[in-house]
Amino acid sequence: MKQHTRCSITRRNDSPGAVALLIAALLVTGCAEEPKPPPAVKSVFALRIENLGEFAERSFPGRARAGQQVNRSFRVAGPLIEFPASVGDEVKEGELLARIDPTTYQSRVASVGGELRSAVAARDLAEAEFNRAADIKKKNPDLISDSEYDQRLGRRDTSRAQVTALESALKLAEDDLSYTFLQAPFDGVVVETYVENFETVIPRQPILRVLDPSSIEFVVQVPENLIGLAPYVESVAVRFDALPSITVDASIKEIGREVSQATRTYPVTLVMEQPEGAEILPGMAGQATIRSKPPENHELGLVGIDIPMTAVFNAGDEGKSFVWVIDRGSNTISRREITLGRLTRLGVLVASGLESGEWIVTKGVNTLSEGQEVNVLKSGTGETA
Repeated sequence: MKQHTRCSITRRNDSPGAVALLIAALLVTGCAEEPKPPPAVKSVFALRIENLGEFAERSFPGRARAGQQVNRSFRVAGPLIEFPASVGDEVKEGELLARIDPTTYQSRVASVGGELRSAVAARDLAEAEFNRAADIKKKNPDLISDSEYDQRLGRRDTSRAQVTALESALKLAEDDLSYTFLQAPFDGVVVETYVENFETVIPRQPILRVLDPSSIEFVVQVPENLIGLAPYVESVAVRFDALPSITVDASIKEIGREVSQATRTYPVTLVMEQPEGAEILPGMAGQATIRSKPPENHELGLVGIDIPMTAVFNAGDEGKSFVWVIDRGSNTISRREITLGRLTRLGVLVASGLESGEWIVTKGVNTLSEGQEVNVLKSGTGETA
């Protein structure tokens, strides 16, 4: 593009000699070029280079949940007569949460217990009669017939079976009676109730929900091409959107064994303790940063620095590759030639040209110019870094 120049001559009532001298000076020095305006400050997404030749580090979004949580329900039916628990109550393991009227079950225990006592008495009598018959038959077989012996043996066996059946029935009745009390399975907090006192409830109907917030789980979805790094995890750190200044150490609790057909990811459950000075609540969203150290011969144990392909440009030279490096002191950019390695599933490896700790632009690299001032954004958030 042709460079524009600007000259201005102001008419004044000067003498012809002065005008001639001014024209001569302009012819010698030329007209001053109009200064080129600097490029506008542009907001860019950027990435801080880490030494990924030794460690692979990735972040995954997820959501917190209580380490223990359960809906409590009765195993038997009946009207509620006690329901002291309310939403927000802190409860201790074994504390009464609700109770249904035990009258019917108490009567059942008493009835079966009476039948069992009668059956035991009958069994003892049958045992004694059979033992006498057996003793007589052993000493003098002619004094007792085979049919009499068999009848006494049958009465003994029948009475034994009746006792066994009634003992089982009594155990079931006692269990049903114990099920009229609903207790806290662990120390926790009541977070929801589903019924009111004096309602008649049925078996397995949800009564209330209890969770233990002292231990927090965090579930992330890991792509199937990265799940192979799980055995080589060195550290896990979680940062929650609601608590941006706190980083919580975590560990892997379990890895799902079935990939999602929709997202091709595996669920990975992390576990952590509550941090000091803050409380993580179930449902909080955040990011888990998982750092692993795979062996060099592992498919993802790659040598070099892994960067997004969108950070690389060639500036019209097909034989070279460049990135924009950001000077964090002045927030200006400069072009840097790099040597690329092979492509990865996550981007491309940089064999040389970058150092750990440097910042590079990751998007919109073809719209920038040398020395341009930029406003660095945190990747994906739109907030300044």
